[in-house]
Amino acid sequence: MANTPETIDADRLVADPHAIDELNQSVIKEFRANQGKVGGPMEGMPILLLTMTGAKTGRALVRPLCYSRDGDRIVIIASYGGAPRNPPWYHNLIANPVVTVEVGTEKFKAKATQVYSAERDRLFEAQSKLMPFFTDYQNKTKRQIPVLTLTRID
Repeated sequence: MANTPETIDADRLVADPHAIDELNQSVIKEFRANQGKVGGPMEGMPILLLTMTGAKTGRALVRPLCYSRDGDRIVIIASYGGAPRNPPWYHNLIANPVVTVEVGTEKFKAKATQVYSAERDRLFEAQSKLMPFFTDYQNKTKRQIPVLTLTRID
């Protein structure tokens, strides 16, 4: 596999919202230009684009996220690079769980649901086996990193 997000300085991105916005915008542009494929530090990673409604602004926001699959569901992890707080997109999904998902060239509506307890642990572990940096992020923070599923609704 090529570079993984380990090569991205997650701490710097969390500390500098402009840096994370720039990275997100470049990944979104590349994803849409290349049928869902991206290069650089995210090359070879399963990436989706998640369009959600901002909890405070009501605006449509797009975020590129790593994901895995659990049957028909898509699994996303609100790691925020192991920061002490959840990423802003997590709060948007809790407030407004109906989202648009782009995977490769496919685009569909889905509902985000947070999972807990044994189900959360199982899905976190499965995704961490594919992308070990999630284990590193969990080890960096005292909070239990939230795990959410996206279930297609259209």
